[in-house]
Amino acid sequence: MKIAKTMIAVGTALTLIAGISACSSGATSPAAADQGPANLRVWFMQDSVPSSAQAYLQTEFAKENKGSTLTVQVQQWNGIAQKLQTSLPSKGQTPDLVETGSTQTTTFSSVGAFSDITALKGQLGGNSLVQSFVNSATWDNKLYGVPLYAGSRSVYYRKDLFAKAGIAVPQTIDQLQAAIQKLQAANPDKTPGFSSIYLSANDVHAPESWLFANGGGYANSENGKWVGDLTSADSQRALQELQAIWKNDTTYGLDSTAAANGMYNLFNSGQVGMMVGTLNVSTQISKQLMDSGNVGMFAFPSTTVGTPGKTFAGGSNVSISAASAHPALDQSALKIIMGKQFQSLLAKDGGWVPGNMSYADALTGPFAAVAREAVQNSKLTPNTPQWGVATANNLLKNFYISIAKGENTLTAAKAADTQIETALNASN
Repeated sequence: MKIAKTMIAVGTALTLIAGISACSSGATSPAAADQGPANLRVWFMQDSVPSSAQAYLQTEFAKENKGSTLTVQVQQWNGIAQKLQTSLPSKGQTPDLVETGSTQTTTFSSVGAFSDITALKGQLGGNSLVQSFVNSATWDNKLYGVPLYAGSRSVYYRKDLFAKAGIAVPQTIDQLQAAIQKLQAANPDKTPGFSSIYLSANDVHAPESWLFANGGGYANSENGKWVGDLTSADSQRALQELQAIWKNDTTYGLDSTAAANGMYNLFNSGQVGMMVGTLNVSTQISKQLMDSGNVGMFAFPSTTVGTPGKTFAGGSNVSISAASAHPALDQSALKIIMGKQFQSLLAKDGGWVPGNMSYADALTGPFAAVAREAVQNSKLTPNTPQWGVATANNLLKNFYISIAKGENTLTAAKAADTQIETALNASN
């Protein structure tokens, strides 16, 4: 039944992609474009770009391009794929530049909805760009977007509880597992219902940290086909570690997504000693606890001492619409977006690691260095327009929930690999 439902989602997604592809051939050619001043429209997503950065972009663009203006239009994440399907192919409706989530970009670049900006890479940041996001914006060896901002997961921990339990900051995943177990057994403050770590199976990017940092993953491309990777030795090691945590060290394994979004409340009250989250979670930690000096953060470890583990990088790319009539002005705006001032404002006022790591020092605070390290070592999900299909019907949530409930990890992995392969190879 699960596979049948996934196939319905495959058809829906392929319709979406085909709809864009069928119309993308109407993009305006550069020779017929940029005949004079124009008003560019840029679509940023809700809560992505701080108002200070938006204002700077509009002012600087007008200054550099006399007679032209730029308007920022903020969009909602909910329903954005369908809205882009309608807007991108139309010369009259398309935004000139658009933000897409890192796992969405390939859906549009693979059908010609975005302009090829490979030749501009050096001017937009070159090797300083977050590499995992460059990979997500690359299709058929061409670049169709650049990293706007990123945020990867690290581990927050209570320094006071670690000290009382005699635990050092873990340097490997094995040490992390030992620390979780030791803290659970110690419960230094004798807190009723204490869990050493908050870890919900519904918050897929948190357990995913174990998967990626162990060297596992969801699927690999082999000889033109996607092959599921959840049954591999590295993935199985990660899944068994997760299952041990859910069985012995946390009572929050089946918490809802909404509950997971408020995990910092349990951290603040001392109900949990660790939690996995992005940098913005730190703004929700109580001032009293932060001021006490008892909050620490470390990058998710790998299997090797001295090598940070890879975790999922949330964030966005920014691209130029292939249907835009103003490619020269689009490139001007994109250079401003990827420049020092705009990228620094993303860090200072938005709390994001900027897509151009040359300006990552603008991100300040007690956890800034760890956040930068996490992004530099980040990893994304399979780079294919079919990934959204693979995750339809809560496939990943259901998979991790089954592990949290005690299902055999290899049995669950085989079933999930089948679903993932069915979805990813649907267009082959």
